[in-house]
Amino acid sequence: MSAEDNQSGAPTSPQEPAPAGAETPADATPDTPAESSVSYQPTVDDSYGYHDDPYGHENQPSAVTTVETPAAAGAAGPPPTPPEAPPEEEDRDDDGMLRMSFLEHLEELRRRLLYALFGIGVAFVVSLVFTQKLWELISQPAVTALTRLGVKEPKLAFLTPTEAFSIIWIKLPVLTAIFLASPWILYQVWGFIAPGLYRKERRWAAPFVISSAGLFILGGLFAYFVAFRYGLDFLLGIGISSNIVPVVSITEYFNLFVNVTLGIGLIFELPILIFFLTLLRMASPRWLLKNSRYAVLLIVVVAAIVTPTPDIVNLMLFSVPMCLLYFVGVFAGWLLVRYRERGSSPWPILFGILLGILALAAAGVYIAVTRYGYHLVLSWPFLVR
Repeated sequence: MSAEDNQSGAPTSPQEPAPAGAETPADATPDTPAESSVSYQPTVDDSYGYHDDPYGHENQPSAVTTVETPAAAGAAGPPPTPPEAPPEEEDRDDDGMLRMSFLEHLEELRRRLLYALFGIGVAFVVSLVFTQKLWELISQPAVTALTRLGVKEPKLAFLTPTEAFSIIWIKLPVLTAIFLASPWILYQVWGFIAPGLYRKERRWAAPFVISSAGLFILGGLFAYFVAFRYGLDFLLGIGISSNIVPVVSITEYFNLFVNVTLGIGLIFELPILIFFLTLLRMASPRWLLKNSRYAVLLIVVVAAIVTPTPDIVNLMLFSVPMCLLYFVGVFAGWLLVRYRERGSSPWPILFGILLGILALAAAGVYIAVTRYGYHLVLSWPFLVR
């Protein structure tokens, strides 16, 4: 440095600054901290999507963008992305729900109807093999009632040449096929409505088919062994007098039999209806019990419409079982609510109730046989004196 530069008063230092672009030695320590001329740019981690915090750090990161991998970052790296929350149960159920257009619903309805008709057709062919035995069973209540009333020839009559053929070989096998194919028909009904249900609701398929078909068949048996027999005895007993001879047409007799058996079979589905109303949250057991008096009134009105005759005996034969079935449905709804709220299975309770009913029935039969002289037979009423 020249003397003229020294005389100008400019400060001197033992080490002059390096020119621009020159590298600074590693051991160089400036007296005063020099301000960086490079603006700060935060480092971006592409793997996690977090930004470094530029505030409150002594050592600012360099302007060069760096990418760190999870393996290189190690424990000091940014926290991992939190896992996504599992979908809600309703969302999962909604994902399992099928989406069908209107034409697809019509096609599904046509397919289910064809399957149901095919099942009825197979049961109809099987019923034709046993049609003579079936007619003996169907006509047996009339023969028993006429015999009990003192009729000399307790037989049914047909008034037209085709009457016997249409009843015995067509209508009777169709009625039998409906009862035999009822589980298959109800399965097709469930198959049609299942696409519109959630996944958790589809688990009721087997209980729905088994209980619905069982109650329908049980209703038919109750109609044959109890309701139809006592109603027929009452009606024939009123009509017979000194100047009246009963001539019962097989057409009128069979039509009455169909109305009673199918009507009571459908009435026995009342617990299933109440259970599904509770399942869909359209009714509650508390509300059903609170309004039970209105339900009993409605049941009596429906029984009066369904009953083929206006007498009080047949009205009671229809309305009393309907009232009992109503409260059975309320009890089933209570079990469903208990399972929904507490998570306890209703099957032990139902199994215990069934065992209790069977035990009471067995005790009643034992007392009737041992103390009152009754004995068991293979025909209705199965316990005679």
